[in-house]
Amino acid sequence: MKERRDDIFGIVPKYALIPLIASFAWNMLIYSGTMMLCKEFYHHDFTTSFDRMVPLIPEFTSIYLICYVFWAANYILIGRIGKEHMYRFLVGDFLSRMICGLFFVFLPTTLVRPEITGTGFWNQVLRLVYTVDQSANLFPSIHCLVSWFCYIGIRGQKQIPKWYRAFSMIFAILVCVSTQVTKQHYIIDVCGGIVLGELCYRIGQKTDWYQRLWKVFTKVNQFFGLEKCEDGFKGLTEIKG
Repeated sequence: MKERRDDIFGIVPKYALIPLIASFAWNMLIYSGTMMLCKEFYHHDFTTSFDRMVPLIPEFTSIYLICYVFWAANYILIGRIGKEHMYRFLVGDFLSRMICGLFFVFLPTTLVRPEITGTGFWNQVLRLVYTVDQSANLFPSIHCLVSWFCYIGIRGQKQIPKWYRAFSMIFAILVCVSTQVTKQHYIIDVCGGIVLGELCYRIGQKTDWYQRLWKVFTKVNQFFGLEKCEDGFKGLTEIKG
């Protein structure tokens, strides 16, 4: 039976609003919190010969920045697929950031960015990115991690058009490329982000941890009137862990 759902502005399911906001808040807490905590720590530089060979292509800053829209769109799509899928996904999402936080604290990283001498539009935008975005919290790359989550979260989901699933994979790869040619990350950061994403996503799919997350957010949603009490755990007991 198709799950009955009320959407906000016809876009975000009411049951998904707070969980998705919590995902964003948790991401910001981990990234910004560890950045502040480890500001005075010694930061390792893992630049390899491969990293030195990769050219600087400022135009890819467009992909590096547009990905924020991609993240929002795909996380909402994942929320629209259904409660069970969303909460399984969020188990991996929350767990991955926790692991990122451990790396950021116990293995702080940095890199020396190249001097941008060009005066073109994208040169100026990338120069601004360098000014705003501190060169820290590099491994694993959250840019690559979240972009890969955006793909695997809809991978194999037939209710999402096949062309968009293919686009999401290609765009996630382009985001990974952008982190290299804008000199924002090492190649090891890309590999770490993708591997961590796959591992944590699988944990969410193979365990029953999502049920605890479902129960917590259902109670929160009911408190704010986003879910009815009689609909709260409907079907939860029927789901196998």
